[in-house]
Amino acid sequence: MSAMTEHQNAAIRQLVTDHNIKSVVDIQCGDFSAMWDIVFSFDHYIGCDVDAELIEHNKRYSNDIISFQTTNAVTDEIPTADLLIVRDLFEHLSHANATLAIQNILKSGCTYLLASTQYNPFDPEYPKLHVNVDSDSPHPVCLGSDPFKFPVPEVYLEGPAVSAHDVGVRKGLGLWKIENLKTSLAAVIPITNVTENLTVVTGLWNINRTGRDFSHYIEHFKKFLEMPVNMFIYVPRDLEYLVWERRNKSNTCVRLLELDDIKSNYYKPFWDKTQEIRTNPEWLNQTGEGGWLRSSPQATIEWYNPIVQSKMFMLHDAKVMNPFDTDYFIWLDAAITHTVYDRYFTEHRCLDKIIPFLKTFLFLSYPYEANTEIHGFEFEAMNTIARQKVEYVCRGGLFGGHKDYISMANGTYYSLLNQTLAAGYMGTEESIFSIMAYHEPHIYKRYALDGNGLIVKFVQALLDDAVEFAGEDNPIYNGPKGIYLPEAHKTSLYVLSFNFPEQFQTLIDSFELIPEWLDRPRKILINNSTDPEVIAQYDPICQKYGFEHIVTGENLGINRGRMYAARHFHESDSDYYFFFEDDMCLHSPMNFSHCRNGFRRAVPLLYDTVHHIMAQEQFDFLKLSFTEVYMDNNIQVSWYNVPQAIRTERWPEYDKLPVSGLDPFAPRTHFDRIGTYNGLSYITGEIYYANWPMIVSREGNKKMFMTTEWPRPYEQTWMSYVFQETIAGNIKPAVLLAAPINHNRICHYNGEDRREN
Repeated sequence: MSAMTEHQNAAIRQLVTDHNIKSVVDIQCGDFSAMWDIVFSFDHYIGCDVDAELIEHNKRYSNDIISFQTTNAVTDEIPTADLLIVRDLFEHLSHANATLAIQNILKSGCTYLLASTQYNPFDPEYPKLHVNVDSDSPHPVCLGSDPFKFPVPEVYLEGPAVSAHDVGVRKGLGLWKIENLKTSLAAVIPITNVTENLTVVTGLWNINRTGRDFSHYIEHFKKFLEMPVNMFIYVPRDLEYLVWERRNKSNTCVRLLELDDIKSNYYKPFWDKTQEIRTNPEWLNQTGEGGWLRSSPQATIEWYNPIVQSKMFMLHDAKVMNPFDTDYFIWLDAAITHTVYDRYFTEHRCLDKIIPFLKTFLFLSYPYEANTEIHGFEFEAMNTIARQKVEYVCRGGLFGGHKDYISMANGTYYSLLNQTLAAGYMGTEESIFSIMAYHEPHIYKRYALDGNGLIVKFVQALLDDAVEFAGEDNPIYNGPKGIYLPEAHKTSLYVLSFNFPEQFQTLIDSFELIPEWLDRPRKILINNSTDPEVIAQYDPICQKYGFEHIVTGENLGINRGRMYAARHFHESDSDYYFFFEDDMCLHSPMNFSHCRNGFRRAVPLLYDTVHHIMAQEQFDFLKLSFTEVYMDNNIQVSWYNVPQAIRTERWPEYDKLPVSGLDPFAPRTHFDRIGTYNGLSYITGEIYYANWPMIVSREGNKKMFMTTEWPRPYEQTWMSYVFQETIAGNIKPAVLLAAPINHNRICHYNGEDRREN
């Protein structure tokens, strides 16, 4: 054994005693000979080396205490232990690979790092880990090359002199606490985020809360900043320095926000009403003149509710700016480590496991028994608004979800906050969150905490892989309800064409002006053409634009072609589909005119928006245009086509059809409500079916076309059937309050060629 190894092993024995070391990971363990005489000083030892043959050789020494595994410190996950030993590694790595290795070490979860280093005890700026600048160099680089400058070790175990030319310089072992290294090296070597698709949003302000010195929040905020995740942080200018002392811009975005900015911006619409309620004796006395509410922060501090009730708005703004291009966002209180051990976030990295539970929107709730109020919100009023007795409260310390759901939640939250404050009711943000969860439990998923409301239970469940949503058999929400996820949902676009490739090209030309219609869906052409030469002319168009070309071999007619699309979709794994005839084009996005009913023809983001509407509302079908060629959706066209008995039952005072033509006084459509998404309005009710372009869900297609089939269906047949199913509550349709479809037939065929089926 070399003098250096003897020196190091003697030092390690001392560290085991002084620092209560129980477990060790040894990177570049080699043939294990360096550790033979001290390995039984530990409760558990893992030897790691990049050389697989060495590891296989070493495994003969394995027992209950000793184990070995092949590990590349640059690319592989490093096991967790009290002490990580890394000796004589960095000088054999390029600068780039050494950077990756150090990033790996910083996120390893180990407590201490013991690494070989060069050090001048007379120069505190000198501690260095040396690495090769040239990856092809077989030798360690000299002192003058580009090294990593580590902070002074907590313990330096001095060894022999490095060189006679470097008086005072020693090569030995430096011992660092890894948590301290993360802070010291943050600006030079950022920690790689395992949870790259998550942004944590938080904020901190000094509102002079009684009984809690602000230094308490500062200390916990410092611990918070050590979390190895993307962060979007709201702070006033005088606290910004805390962030940049511990983080770097590769994974941190700061938005300076003073208290006055909250008053004049985020919370401006609600400020006056909040202060009016806060100082109202009737509100204050809900718990009695000596009750808790009078001394609560929401009552005594003018800034408390404006801040906590702006969390959702701040989360939404972070999602809009999305500096790290993530799909998931959570709000996490800046002092969360007051109740949750900070190592759960830093060392154990609990947030690495949270994304499966953010597919929609996550709240953490705890049981609550109330008589008169909840957080100041009148209990009976809250029950009325929630539409049932409120028995749980959703916490405001941790919440969030998918970026699209955050937009939805923000709109719902804003509306509820506005309505409840206007009615004189106020609690905290948790009151509104609870109402949201009661209104739409399929969207706002809950994890149930204990009665004390401590979030640590959820964190522990994350670490133990034991998270289950309240009242759910399946703990992870993977279904299509509530949200459209482009990466998870598939859509097919069917086009029916007959004998005119020029007409098909005209339709495609309109799609090219709005590229997502050609880029996003699967594209299928159902070609009813009967002329072989004409059929061949479709091939280059389909190849150019990526259409699957299905030649039916006969003129199926419009409705049998429509049925072909329904069957084809039913047998596919797509979630939604569009159906277009080849003369039903999209209006240009620059067509700012309006249809005869006053609806706009250009609809920005039409493709995505109709998907979101379908998912949010769970419609069976959504017609894309209120205005059609001959009829409009305000006329109940089904009146013409249902059986006479249905017509008499539904319209007893107007059940006689005209002798010929259209009746100008035909019954109007019964509508239920208007909804909006992303600025696009739609209306629900007894919407009639037609072959005009629509988006159809998988369940809707089954109800409309698969449950009952006809040998030779007509459009009128489906219209009658769908209407009867709609009024029976079995089919849920809607139509856009827009007119983006342009009926543009440029090629006309002989009347005898036109077939319905």
